[in-house]
Amino acid sequence: MSPVVGRICRTEDNVTGFLCDDRVTCIPPSDLCNGVVTCPKGADEDTHMCSDLPNNLPGGLVFRCGNPQFWVFTDKKCNNFNDCGDCSDEIGPYAGCAPCGVDWWSCIPVDFQYCSCIPRGLCRDGRQHCYDWSDEYTCPQKFNLLD
Repeated sequence: MSPVVGRICRTEDNVTGFLCDDRVTCIPPSDLCNGVVTCPKGADEDTHMCSDLPNNLPGGLVFRCGNPQFWVFTDKKCNNFNDCGDCSDEIGPYAGCAPCGVDWWSCIPVDFQYCSCIPRGLCRDGRQHCYDWSDEYTCPQKFNLLD
């Protein structure tokens, strides 16, 4: 396996990724060291790289959570899910996340899984997902750009 130096690339989704040995395939960081070979020659499951996570990973693929003992892959940051456990990957000062997208409703969720947005599919489903109940009273399930 090649060393992990010079392994940063842009995925098809235009996020920072890991460049495989073929120097063409760019995979999302969360596909690294997950026990499933994704790169054509298996560079994503390299024994040395995966032996000391996140320390042996190429820089730029790891986001340190508010509690420095925890980390997530950069493609898990700003995905509207509480991957750090303290929401620092979604609303923390270093996350730099954009506001909720059109498929999400901005509120303070009651569910620990979410940080500052809930999926619009949860709107008006008869269950409280936002502290202010806005998911049941003001959030439309469907978002119409013409409204």
